[in-house]
Amino acid sequence: MKRPALDQQEISQRLGDSYWRVSVHDQVTSTQLLLRKSNPVPGAVIVAEYQSQGRGRLGRSFDSISGSGLLFSAYVRPSLEDSKWGLLPLLVGTTIAQVLNKLTNSNHYLTKWPNDVVAPEGKVCGVLCEYSDNGVLVGVGVNVTTEVAELPVPTASSVILASGMELDRNELLISLLAALSVNMAAWEAGADILTDYLLLSSTINQEVEVTLPGSRILRSEAIGISSDGGLILASGETVTVGDVLHVRNQVK
Repeated sequence: MKRPALDQQEISQRLGDSYWRVSVHDQVTSTQLLLRKSNPVPGAVIVAEYQSQGRGRLGRSFDSISGSGLLFSAYVRPSLEDSKWGLLPLLVGTTIAQVLNKLTNSNHYLTKWPNDVVAPEGKVCGVLCEYSDNGVLVGVGVNVTTEVAELPVPTASSVILASGMELDRNELLISLLAALSVNMAAWEAGADILTDYLLLSSTINQEVEVTLPGSRILRSEAIGISSDGGLILASGETVTVGDVLHVRNQVK
């Protein structure tokens, strides 16, 4: 499959005089690492065709065939007190699911706590938020045109596999950044972002198995999200860090 390249000029022109400043790279070790080292200002975005040392949550590697994914990191500095920044991964995940549903004219895409976007076929996107100086590095990896033979794990999927559509990655990046600006502004103005998150949640009301740091395992029903973004379980625990398995449908 011939995959159209990312076009920095088109992206910049269409974003216009916005919050975002996008830099396109052919190959990097990691967009997250490169952005961190660049002493970024709020609104800086690095997007790459390929990254050789991409990272997901808990130090996992993130692999993607060159040109098949949308791989980018953005630096943001929310105006809210940093005690509320734990909601940012949920906000970003909600935004991505909303945009993918809009562009594919579907309702296939849902959030999976804490930082994934999934379709019935599997995970299509991961989000990694890391503190840096006085802001947050938001790393995003979307499998866009990844074919079955190119998927890194059996539980992964892609937009083309889930929707049968070959999205233009330039259009997708522009749409995601524009929607993220709107959703962040609403959050900073006091909007209840958890309402939108819960509407798209594939985790709430599911029986889940949560592996905590140290390998302790909790098994219970997920019943809600706390005000700081934690997963509330029917057993009484609230989980802030952990790996979640949906027991009934085995979404990992």
